[in-house]
Amino acid sequence: MWFEADEFVELFRGYIPYYLLIALPIFIIMSPVNPVTAAHEFPVHRMQQYDLHGVAHGCRSSPVNLEARSISGWGTSRHCVVARLEDVTTDQFREIRSRAGALLIMLPQQMADLSDDIKQQMLDLEETMMSLEISIPVYFAEWSPSLQSILDDVSKSFITDDRAGSAAEALLNSVSANGYQIVISTSQATARTDVNVATIQGKLSGYGVEEKLPTIAVVAHYDSFGVAPELSFGADSNGSGVAMLMELARLFSHLYSNSKSHARYNIIFLLSGAGKLNYQGSKKWLEDQLDGLEGSLIQDASYILCLDTVATSRNLYLHVSKPPREGSPGAQLFKELKDISERLYPHKTVEGVHKKINLAEEVLAWEHERYSIRRLPAFTLSSLKSHKDSVRSTILDVRENIDAECLAENTQVVAEALARHVFNLSSGQVFSDSLGVEVDSMRSWLDFLTSQPRSAQLLADKNSPLVSSLKDVMNRYLKEVKLTYQTPDKRDPEFVFYDVTKAVVNVYSVKPAIFDLFLTIAITIYLGLIYLIIQNFPLLYTTVSKFISSKKVKSHESYSIHY
Repeated sequence: MWFEADEFVELFRGYIPYYLLIALPIFIIMSPVNPVTAAHEFPVHRMQQYDLHGVAHGCRSSPVNLEARSISGWGTSRHCVVARLEDVTTDQFREIRSRAGALLIMLPQQMADLSDDIKQQMLDLEETMMSLEISIPVYFAEWSPSLQSILDDVSKSFITDDRAGSAAEALLNSVSANGYQIVISTSQATARTDVNVATIQGKLSGYGVEEKLPTIAVVAHYDSFGVAPELSFGADSNGSGVAMLMELARLFSHLYSNSKSHARYNIIFLLSGAGKLNYQGSKKWLEDQLDGLEGSLIQDASYILCLDTVATSRNLYLHVSKPPREGSPGAQLFKELKDISERLYPHKTVEGVHKKINLAEEVLAWEHERYSIRRLPAFTLSSLKSHKDSVRSTILDVRENIDAECLAENTQVVAEALARHVFNLSSGQVFSDSLGVEVDSMRSWLDFLTSQPRSAQLLADKNSPLVSSLKDVMNRYLKEVKLTYQTPDKRDPEFVFYDVTKAVVNVYSVKPAIFDLFLTIAITIYLGLIYLIIQNFPLLYTTVSKFISSKKVKSHESYSIHY
């Protein structure tokens, strides 16, 4: 017995949950294929942000919530560009800085294995990044297989208009592409108020009345610098300078502990803070020493020897703001450096480089200029011929690039030259055999100093473990070790640090916005069809019933005729 059309509709409406025809397809379309792999989490390091003498440096923004695009597929400020560090050129960065919403850079897997051309490109990029005012967030992520997979997926997922064969291909690719949302949920960076830049000093007093003896000072800043604070390990600049100073302190402490080898010279050893920020530690220390009520040994110093980046090559350069007078202690030291290097290491050269102080520059070229400004005889010993060398401020300055034996040779030359000067010797070798420069000691110092980033803002804490460790070692070798702190003036600070240096990025697997548009259109069409079918079901049912009935009648008639 056949139902009437209206009765069938009532049965359909009453007993069959037809709303499943609407809900189920939508759930199937919108449900994730693999929810477990839909999100990834990586640690990221934020680009430098600090103020120096009232001038802003680095990126000025922190949070990110944007769609990921490749360096060739991005187009608007709604995109976060994701790229390898070696793929970003200076021109591309300038465009990204002005038009994109954010930049996430993946670091190379092995920094030390890069070609010289790639290294130079990255050095140029770092220099450009630090010279521009950047309003967008810029982050760096260390290489990982998962991040590499995401970057490859982003690079292949989007075809720009100029790369697509046709407009239809570009549209289809955009709809079918797998997209990613970059989310860094951190607060906007704010200026720190708990900044304490430490400077550590110690000394070896000469044999006799201390105040009546000549004094020399050996200085090295212990902080490093790079485009991102958390990636600034500064193996050569200035880890090598600190390692050399510590080895010199060890060697001379042995000599000064014996009355037979106790020189009639005071030697001050100084580890200054915030050297990469216009040598703020040396500036504050000098103000305390020279402008204080109590007298200081540094006032009548024979010279101040600053150590900066002393392991890049086997050649050494003595940088001076004013050439020392003939016969002065500074001229004598320079002569001894040249003589000893030629005698011990014929392949090594020592040259003098004269550069006047340029007070118009935002930062001084070398640390000795801080002392020269106060009319003290000072110079900087470095294996770099120019203060503009990019190796002094790069995240590429890592432990793997430093030769400890080269550093030991340079330390041997400096130690012998200082010994000849303080003991008034014209020949011979003071440090040899059991009392000599130890290569293993230099390796240990380099390993220790590069085991953590040493950007100034990361060490500007009174409880810094690195500063405490350096002080403990100086206490072992030197006398009257003191730790002083510099705190920026609250009303007119010379430098300002900001608090967000690292964060966590969440990368969510999503479809692009145009996919949502097409999905909305498809669902609208589907719902419209379902609505029309339900509303006109009696007519549809009658039409289908008549068609089926006519088929059955014809079939029955054919069967009757056949028999």
